[in-house]
Amino acid sequence: MPELPELNPVIHGKLRLALLSLLSGVEEAEFTWLRAKTGSTDGNLGAQLAKLEEAGYVTVTKQFVARKPQTLYRMTETGRAALAEYVQALKTLLGGAMAG
Repeated sequence: MPELPELNPVIHGKLRLALLSLLSGVEEAEFTWLRAKTGSTDGNLGAQLAKLEEAGYVTVTKQFVARKPQTLYRMTETGRAALAEYVQALKTLLGGAMAG
């Protein structure tokens, strides 16, 4: 039996996976948009985005627009590659389960 693939623990968290999935479809996203899409609290969203930033999967830009702070997140190439690997590992895992 082939060895089961490892699932990236940074991505495997439900909210982190949702965030990377959302960011993969846009050039960049504002914190408030991500919060609205995920239904997360500010604290949890900030903590999960920080983990993704630490892993090098997202970059953050803080700026002011009309004197209001704006925080933008963008997925990095490293993040795109990690998400693609994660999806492939999941397909491999599920493919084995679905075939049996």
